[in-house]
Amino acid sequence: MSRLGIACAAACLLLAGCVTVPHGKGVAIGELSTAAEKTAIAAQQARERVLHALPTLAFDGRVALSNGRNGGSGRIEWRQSADRYNVTLSAPVSRQSWRLTGDAASARIEGIAGGPRSDTDVVRLLREATGLEVPVGALAAWAAGARADVQAFGPARLEFTADGTLARIEQDGWIVDYLGWREAHPGAGGPEGGQRLQLPDRINAARGDARVRLAIDTWSWAPEAP
Repeated sequence: MSRLGIACAAACLLLAGCVTVPHGKGVAIGELSTAAEKTAIAAQQARERVLHALPTLAFDGRVALSNGRNGGSGRIEWRQSADRYNVTLSAPVSRQSWRLTGDAASARIEGIAGGPRSDTDVVRLLREATGLEVPVGALAAWAAGARADVQAFGPARLEFTADGTLARIEQDGWIVDYLGWREAHPGAGGPEGGQRLQLPDRINAARGDARVRLAIDTWSWAPEAP
């Protein structure tokens, strides 16, 4: 077996059969009037301004990844600050995990067969190390229900439900469907009475054979405890 095959097999062994990520029943796209669509877009822009102003954004939950042939599921912890990310994927049953850290210019993955690997391109790094395609640079924004940086990922198309709730983002060839929302608050460490936000709790993203499904249990944007 090639080094790539060994790494991919190790990644699938790590994630397979660990946790259940609900599929959901699909997204319900509504047909809005011109005025209603303008209102929905304005509300989306206001949400994005709030999200972009947050110094940190973090979520914990469950993730399922696949490439059409291989894949699996596990726990995920994601911490984002500007373009810096710290992501841990873990399998509670096997107690295996791998950790991805980096920013717009570099990325490093640890916990895979053959030892840590680094690259300037995080998508290429994950593809070569695990056989999976994950839009790391955009996923934190998409997970929060926001468009990713247009300079890096191009323009986005938005679709809404009949009541104006964000239902889908199409960007960089990915289709991101929003299957559930919840009111979130800053979490432990945040000020009492801190700002609350409506944030997604179930997201399906797909491009070609690549699939990423998220079921988010908790959100936080409170500063890390010292």
